[in-house]
Amino acid sequence: MLKRKLEDIVRLDLLRSPVVALMGPRQVGKSTLALDIMAEIPAVYIDLENRLDLEKVKDIVAFHNNNSDKLIILDEMQRLPEIFTEIRGIVDTERRKGNKVGQFLFLGSASLELLKQSSESLAGRISYLELFPIDVLEYADADLDKMNALWLKGGFPESLLAKSDKNSLSWRRDFIKTYLERDIPQLGPRIPSETLERFWTMLAHNQGTVLNAAHLARNLDVSGVTIARYLDLMVDLLLVKRLKPWTLNAGKRLVRSPKIYVRDSGLTHALLNINSYNELLGHPVVGGSWEGFVIENIMSVIPFGAQTFYYGTPGGAEIDLIIEFNGQEKWAIEIKRSSTPSLKKGFYIACEDVQPTKRYVIYAGKDTFTMQGGVIASSLYSLMQEIVNYQS
Repeated sequence: MLKRKLEDIVRLDLLRSPVVALMGPRQVGKSTLALDIMAEIPAVYIDLENRLDLEKVKDIVAFHNNNSDKLIILDEMQRLPEIFTEIRGIVDTERRKGNKVGQFLFLGSASLELLKQSSESLAGRISYLELFPIDVLEYADADLDKMNALWLKGGFPESLLAKSDKNSLSWRRDFIKTYLERDIPQLGPRIPSETLERFWTMLAHNQGTVLNAAHLARNLDVSGVTIARYLDLMVDLLLVKRLKPWTLNAGKRLVRSPKIYVRDSGLTHALLNINSYNELLGHPVVGGSWEGFVIENIMSVIPFGAQTFYYGTPGGAEIDLIIEFNGQEKWAIEIKRSSTPSLKKGFYIACEDVQPTKRYVIYAGKDTFTMQGGVIASSLYSLMQEIVNYQS
């Protein structure tokens, strides 16, 4: 459902902007979505990991001249950043002719590098979208069994739709190995794959905790600067999320380091060798994994321009997720794995500090009801629906 909606959004952006960049990790479905768009409008698809395709567009001006009546789709765009400046010239030339929109669609799996290159060269000429893995609204609706399967296997289509849990886990292990041994080295960083795998696994073990770079550095026997470099890389590849602290209350002592999540729950479980749903429920990471799963699903439906944070104080006041929408709307969300949610005093104290317009607790049941202090207990599915309705 939402992938279809995203296709519509891509098409709308192509009607407003000459260049659209669609980012997302490998194997998430960017190329499939682009090919679906190709079936409906004149377009030409170029895979920049294919040597022949790469040669075709090294002279992008000549290639565009031969295909000026088509949308040009460039997949894995981060592999050819040097043509951004030439594309700017093409866009400006087409603007003078009166052709202002729908010229290029970029697909990329390394967000920051693509953003850096394109924002410098194509400022005012490009719009950005992110394609998330399959989420609860698309796959599970209100079905708790399907939601739990999505939580265990993650949202990458090949993993989620595998015939068995064993096949799903094998796919995710291969995905991790491919990233470590092929994709990351191709992007330039010379980091031993064993070291980066250990780092990635340590992040999975600490899912949803406040970043302690010194602890990670000691365990890997590297410097804090090196840890920051590793973390930047994983964030840039859209594999790890840094959730920023909400720090607008200057009168309080606040936790000011980010929280860290491996973004796809299925990859978290593969890194930790969790084979089944029962193993997951008995694993120490279960709470952090559920929290990360809920946050990533919410991120997939929040409107463009909304910002997300967490809130914490050394004294224990905390909110797992704050969403600041455009304007004055601000939601505080606590996340509980229990089917009978209860809230600690720290959440209410944090809400007094933050002053949200709405307060929620996401729990593992289906019903929606109001708790003490006007807090609404909701399923993940229901809250995601509310966010979608809030935008429309």
